[in-house]
Amino acid sequence: MPRGTAKRDLPTKTCPVCNRPFTWRRKWAAVWDEVVYCSERCRRNRNKTAEPLAKDAFSPL
Repeated sequence: MPRGTAKRDLPTKTCPVCNRPFTWRRKWAAVWDEVVYCSERCRRNRNKTAEPLAKDAFSPL
């Protein structure tokens, strides 16, 4: 008989930076309500916005 919980049964959230879903981790057990970002990388990039593309960036030759 397997132990633990299946990953599909764990709670999930969506990262506001990358818009990807992420699941609960044991290290977040005590602070799951406070977890907002899926990774340290997204946490660091939370205030950066995508640079607007230049008009000539995708123009055909």
